[in-house]
Amino acid sequence: MSGPSLPRSLQDTPQLGRWISFAAPGKVQVRTGKVELGQGILVALAQIVAEELEVALERVEVLPADTLLSPNEGFTAGSQSIEVSGAALRLVAAQSRRALLRVAATRSGHRPEEISCHDGLLRVDGTDIGLDFWTLAPEVDWTETIDIRTTVRPSRDYRIAGTSARRGDVLQRLTAGGFIHDMAFDGMRHARIVRQPFRLARLASIDRERFARRHPKVAILQKVDFLAFVGADEYCVHAAHDEAEAFVEWTPDPGRKSAANAPAAVRTEVRKVQTGHPATNSAIRARYSRGYIAHGSIGPSCALAHFVDDRLTVWSHSQGVFALRDQIAACLGLHPSNVRVIHVPGAGCYGHNGADDAALDAAIVACELKGTPVRVQWSRVDELSRGPLGAAMATEIEAALGSDGSVSAWKLSVVSAPQAQRPGTGGYANLSSAEALDPATAPRQVEDLPELAGGGASRNATALYDFPDHEVSVSLDTRSPIRTSSLRSLGAHLNVFAIECAMDELAVIAGLDPIAFRLRHLKDNRCRAVLNEVAAMSGWRPGDAGGEGHGRGVGVARYKNKGAWLAAVAEVTVDEAVRIERLWLCVDAGRLINPQGARAQIEGGALQSASWTLLESVPVAEGRVLPLNWSNYPILRFSDVPEIETRFIIDENEAPLGAGEAAQGPVSAAIGNAVSHALGMRVRDLPLTRERLTQLLLSDQA
Repeated sequence: MSGPSLPRSLQDTPQLGRWISFAAPGKVQVRTGKVELGQGILVALAQIVAEELEVALERVEVLPADTLLSPNEGFTAGSQSIEVSGAALRLVAAQSRRALLRVAATRSGHRPEEISCHDGLLRVDGTDIGLDFWTLAPEVDWTETIDIRTTVRPSRDYRIAGTSARRGDVLQRLTAGGFIHDMAFDGMRHARIVRQPFRLARLASIDRERFARRHPKVAILQKVDFLAFVGADEYCVHAAHDEAEAFVEWTPDPGRKSAANAPAAVRTEVRKVQTGHPATNSAIRARYSRGYIAHGSIGPSCALAHFVDDRLTVWSHSQGVFALRDQIAACLGLHPSNVRVIHVPGAGCYGHNGADDAALDAAIVACELKGTPVRVQWSRVDELSRGPLGAAMATEIEAALGSDGSVSAWKLSVVSAPQAQRPGTGGYANLSSAEALDPATAPRQVEDLPELAGGGASRNATALYDFPDHEVSVSLDTRSPIRTSSLRSLGAHLNVFAIECAMDELAVIAGLDPIAFRLRHLKDNRCRAVLNEVAAMSGWRPGDAGGEGHGRGVGVARYKNKGAWLAAVAEVTVDEAVRIERLWLCVDAGRLINPQGARAQIEGGALQSASWTLLESVPVAEGRVLPLNWSNYPILRFSDVPEIETRFIIDENEAPLGAGEAAQGPVSAAIGNAVSHALGMRVRDLPLTRERLTQLLLSDQA
């Protein structure tokens, strides 16, 4: 029987010195391929390193992801940074400590086990021996391979991991900038990209003479269907971009675009058991849906690039700097070793928004203006309308109850637009300006994410419940020309919404309380625990009739069926619109590295889910996204934020689990079930806008 294997990150980059350095006096510099998106991951990783080395947290500096210097850890996605990178850095720090103690033992004549560490100083029997990590570091062989057998500190001894360490980067952002939008270089040129109004549109004409008269300080840069306005004065460039429609004409080219090939539908028989309880006529067949969703980043996508001496450097808030580097190199005919991508935090985005597109935009212009730094800033309309969208999808559930009132048969079918088209996925650039340079680069084949990675459209399509007859099928629909890609939780958002709403419908048919009905079908003790706890937190009242505009609802799931468990109860009022009054959340994310950071992730996810559930859907006409801004793409406002109570069930003996996307599905389901409870009728299609609920009520009365 084989033993445990190294985390994937360490398999790919096994040399100790690629991860950690003691070269700066008094500092521990850590390299990671994971990036800061506002989720506080870098402080949590620093806590892990500080704990293993037994040094003050202030000594640990986690450096930005940089394709020239950092290990390649893929995308910062899937709520896996603590599970994957955290596990890797724990081993890195533990092995570094062991290597330093070996050198100290040789120098001092003491055995390694006799030497203790105190903030980088080494002691024997409480007495300093005149050595520290930084003086010993040059004698360590940092090329040694990381060993899975390295002993790590037991969690019972933790003093730093498990505490709510403050995030120094937040104060920096408030007082001194630090976002990519704040970066500037001497002699920099600003660029705005005139984006194709629909995918693979052909640039028909540009009225250059009129443009030059109107905007004399702005130059036009065109390469095939890539069009940029460039100048030294950002205001002038912005003004020209605002008037682009007056000078530029686009035309469709039907020969350019055909639907990408999609894989055959995947059908999985999760469970098939002869129960002895035949299905009755008590059954449902229900369809649940959501439209396209925008990322809605407050700060529009931005990037900078500089091409000097045949080398291109790009600064980006991408979630995958290595994949982005490779695709920029391929698009521009450069060797990847001549392209460097450095991560700089943006305004925050969970998923594949326009950050990568903006990076290629800046790179294209920089290669044309060799030696000149270039800054690209997207407009608000571009950010909401031209970046990749969260996939539209529909989930249908057929379920029946047996003679004992339990689910005897369950069949779930998902149809979704592609959920994962990040740069490089499937071997395609998946970047809008790559398609503008060469329409042939548009994807011709689309795949869903594999189940090992948590799935895409299939994410959480398999219910956590113990149904005797359980079948799932998933298919991708690639007919729409609208570009879709990863948005926080991917298919889990709608799939959990559908599963949990169907469970409520079945509970009504069975004449059981919704929580009691769920518990009847749950063997997972940790799931049962969060469900029971959220019921206690919220003062759940079995048999509450609801109606008359006031309701409560529940939702529960385990993210990707292998991450954190989360149960939610929502309390709503419905009059002219839906208002969420309170949310109760109970979470089991295993051992927490930074409890306050975990809470921020959970509650931020809950609010984003509430916004999707009540407000967000991208309007589409004839396969095109309409120009959007905050007036026609509303998001949740501060005045709409409900009171939230969050509680964690913590077991220090359990490994940390990804929590960043655990709230999306359960919270949406809890809100949907609460609205159904308030109205006395089922809601199945998101978002639950005033207009949609009015139509539903009118159709019911008819």
